[in-house]
Amino acid sequence: MKKKLFIGVLVLFTCFFLSLYAGQQSPVHGAQKPIVIGGSLPLTGTYSATGKWVERGYQLWAEEINGKGGLLGRPVKLIIYDDKSDAKEAVSLIEKVITVDKADLLLGGYPGTACTAVMPVVEKYKMVYVSMGGHMVSFSQGYTYSFGGPPLMGEWWFVGFFEWMKTVPADQRPKRVAIFTMNNPIGVSFMDSIYKGCKETGMEIVIDEKYNLPLTTADTMIMKAKQMKADLLFASGMFPDGVMTIRACKALDYSPKAIAQGIGSVIPEWTKELGKDGDYVFSGTSWHYKLKYPGNDKVIKAAKDKYKEDEPPLYFGFGYAWMQTLQQGVEGAKTLDQTKIRDWLRSHEVKTIAGNFKFDSKGLPKPFAYLTQVIDGNVELIWPPEMRTHAAVYPKPPWK
Repeated sequence: MKKKLFIGVLVLFTCFFLSLYAGQQSPVHGAQKPIVIGGSLPLTGTYSATGKWVERGYQLWAEEINGKGGLLGRPVKLIIYDDKSDAKEAVSLIEKVITVDKADLLLGGYPGTACTAVMPVVEKYKMVYVSMGGHMVSFSQGYTYSFGGPPLMGEWWFVGFFEWMKTVPADQRPKRVAIFTMNNPIGVSFMDSIYKGCKETGMEIVIDEKYNLPLTTADTMIMKAKQMKADLLFASGMFPDGVMTIRACKALDYSPKAIAQGIGSVIPEWTKELGKDGDYVFSGTSWHYKLKYPGNDKVIKAAKDKYKEDEPPLYFGFGYAWMQTLQQGVEGAKTLDQTKIRDWLRSHEVKTIAGNFKFDSKGLPKPFAYLTQVIDGNVELIWPPEMRTHAAVYPKPPWK
């Protein structure tokens, strides 16, 4: 009897210690089913260079959240399909993610054309979608499940420029404005902030022209601006035509008080291509790695350590910020219920590496854009004052 009792006690203690050992060896998440977050990005095709950086931003967030114990205590698993830079393919793939993969949450897409096409689909399925959006037109359709945290809004691109310009004494501001805009939806979207800003600061628009891409020469445009004595130039284009415009300005010795460029000047290639000639150009952005918001230090470190990049690419930060927004919606709602996540985001502030945002009925924060200027080859923050990394160089020095 005593022998049986001893054996029973021994078995009991053995099972107890084995369970403790197994618990110590189990992963943090145990047998928890992962939260599946899915979507598509342009990993091949026209927009792949940028799409891959969005993907890396998503992956950085996933690594961090899993390292902290997961989302709602569960590990996250990303499913990212290649839509081959095709908006129609992006629509097909988001349908697959929702209906076949049964994803718990959705990833935002890129570029704006893909987001515009996907937003009505996610609305149909009542799933939260955080992305750059497709400029104002995509946020004006009455969708309630789409958010821009932050959005990339062409309509707001030069808001920061004109807010800063209002601090320049009126007698020192430019008087005559020349606007040359690429003839596509992105270029057209820039016009809202330019027209409004010129009106508020009392500047006269003397040239307002559109051009088709690809631009073959900027000489004719710049000669017109010089002849009209425009002392503020808006070159509202992409990187290649932006470079061409700056070279034409120097070649024709056209040196207005300020040059504001569309998208190209906020990327490292601008200075690599133009050198000192690329200095002093203003632009806008919705995120910059020098912003004084918590988390940007992690993004900078990851870009250096993982990808050998001295400056985190723009869309690396965007991808990370969009996931921060989605994460806060889930954690705030304490559930994966899409409507509850949506309602939490519509009623609370989110804090991201791009800023702190409260969303309106369209899924947008208040209009904003950070003003940048290239100074000594570096993209510096000029506006708002609390984020400034360098005083503006104004008026623009003559060409050397």
